[in-house]
Amino acid sequence: MKNFYRDGGLVISVTALTAAAILLELYIYTQSVKVFWITLPFLVLIAGFVIGKLIQVTRKTFQYYARINRELEYKQRMSIYTFPLAAVVTDENDRIVWCNNLFETEFPGACEYGTPLSIITEIKPRTFFEQDGRLVKYSGKVFRVYARVPDGDDSKDLTLLFFRNITDYSAIMTEKKLSQPVVMLIMVDGYEELISGCPESEKAHVSVQIDKLLEDYIGMTTGILRKNSSDRFIAVVEERHIAKMIEGKVDILDKAREIFVADRVNVTLSIGIGRGGKTLIESEKIAQQALEMALGRGGDQAAIKTQSGFEFYGGVSKGIERQAKVRTRIIAHSLLDMADSADKIYIMGHKFSDLDSVGSAIGLACGLRNLGKDAHVVCDRETSLAKELIDLFPVPPQTDDPVFIPPAEAVEKITDDTLLIIVDTHNPKIIESAELYERAKKTVVIDHHRRMVNCIENAAIFHHEPYASSASEMVTELLQYFGDAGKLKAYQAECLLAGIMLDTKNFVMKTGVRTFEAAAVLRKLGADTITVKKLFSSSIDSYKRKTQIVADAQVYRKCAIAPCDFYADDLRIVAPQAADELLGISNVDASFVLYRTMNDEVSISARSMGVMNVQLVMEALGGGGHQTMAGVQLKNCTVQQAQQALCQAIDSYYASNVKAEL
Repeated sequence: MKNFYRDGGLVISVTALTAAAILLELYIYTQSVKVFWITLPFLVLIAGFVIGKLIQVTRKTFQYYARINRELEYKQRMSIYTFPLAAVVTDENDRIVWCNNLFETEFPGACEYGTPLSIITEIKPRTFFEQDGRLVKYSGKVFRVYARVPDGDDSKDLTLLFFRNITDYSAIMTEKKLSQPVVMLIMVDGYEELISGCPESEKAHVSVQIDKLLEDYIGMTTGILRKNSSDRFIAVVEERHIAKMIEGKVDILDKAREIFVADRVNVTLSIGIGRGGKTLIESEKIAQQALEMALGRGGDQAAIKTQSGFEFYGGVSKGIERQAKVRTRIIAHSLLDMADSADKIYIMGHKFSDLDSVGSAIGLACGLRNLGKDAHVVCDRETSLAKELIDLFPVPPQTDDPVFIPPAEAVEKITDDTLLIIVDTHNPKIIESAELYERAKKTVVIDHHRRMVNCIENAAIFHHEPYASSASEMVTELLQYFGDAGKLKAYQAECLLAGIMLDTKNFVMKTGVRTFEAAAVLRKLGADTITVKKLFSSSIDSYKRKTQIVADAQVYRKCAIAPCDFYADDLRIVAPQAADELLGISNVDASFVLYRTMNDEVSISARSMGVMNVQLVMEALGGGGHQTMAGVQLKNCTVQQAQQALCQAIDSYYASNVKAEL
């Protein structure tokens, strides 16, 4: 009807204009004044009519659109008021100024004008402008909140929030996450060595206790358990139960230690948990990686791989020594094959190399040289702590083929066919030359420290024995499979024996059957224990500094802590010796010596008798090592600040391992 009215007016206006045009044409054609005065009234009348009609049509059009606009605004307000999502408008002070019907239903008591939004959520409305909104929990419900700015110049300080109730969806997603299957790989540490020599009845009794323990532990969940072999198990458990296990610090590790074999040694477990896998195959692979990490750290612990690395639980007892040497023989043969195809061989240890690092490198280099290989030890003599061993070997111009070369020379001469062997460390951050490692195409790692998260992963051979006392012991075992080339000279064998004696504290700490066997082999080669003992002698000034550090020590929770407030060039040697001395104090399970280095860092040398795992304490500060000997370097802090951080790490250790303190 409105369109018809507008179209009729338009037809009349066009007709009138056409008539006016005809009259004007007639006047122009005749050029008669009489015609002009006759047509003038008609032209004025037509013009007035057209103008009036245009005004009328324009007024009607504006009235029509104004009415439509009012109707749309009303419908818009009504649509928001009856919108299927809860909506609320807040002002610049985050106070509620308007809300729709559903909001009153979802949030009763929060619809009064001027009510602060903080009674629903502390999240500021300005942060809800993200594309996916933000999650808000209120009164047992879950909402996803989106923000918009209302239209209009007068709404600059207003924010329109939509609350989408996703409680049911959130419950489904939570249940899905909690029901996600997780793979657990469980291994009895050193099972064959554990039951060796036991009668069959004792073996069966131990096996039944282990099976019963695992069945009861997994039986408390909805998971399943399968036994793959005498010492390996696999379990599939829902995520909800894994969370409870972690909350309980995986206490099955403590229960396993209560099982004794022939009343002489307890059972320990290593557990790898594959958490977060999208499929069971992926979860199994993650669990296998976690199990390898747990075993590499000495066993008796559970390892869980996360996005940021690994989490560990347990690891408070000593590892079980492996007496079988099959793996050592295989590693030795593989190492010889790689050496045959190499044009030259470089062997290096860690920064500030000690007797074990240099001694194991010397033994391996001499064995490879006996095979006719071009082998050299890469070592910085200026920073080494084993200058006594380095001085045993001639240097240019006394010899054209020196055993020791500086890192810069090795970097300059390295080729794609060069074999790099890293001993006494598997941490790429503390190796002697990072540039040499980065340029090497073929790498071998030989180390005895408990495995760290950030380790060398691209090694062709990763010979890792956390049960060994030292890298020198591992090299001595490898040399036995070198044939006649493994028969070193007496002073060369003494270098290996010095490394063993250093890490075992003269065969007291972390000493097993294989340690004495390796020492016997070296003694047979002519190594003199008295000569080796002289390598550990110190000057009277060093001895005074050591006694001063011991005198300033204080006992904190069965830990002797000695902060050193002075600097000396030999502190890297004196501090570990002082830490060893502090272990002789009664009622002391571990010792820590803190001292400042020439790089303006604070180093901590940690030692224990095995009751306390100092590796876990040092790892909490960013360092590492193994159970009885570890360390860390801290940057941008004072000795006092480092001592405070150490005390906090000790508190965290006892909080996580309550039984360790008892």
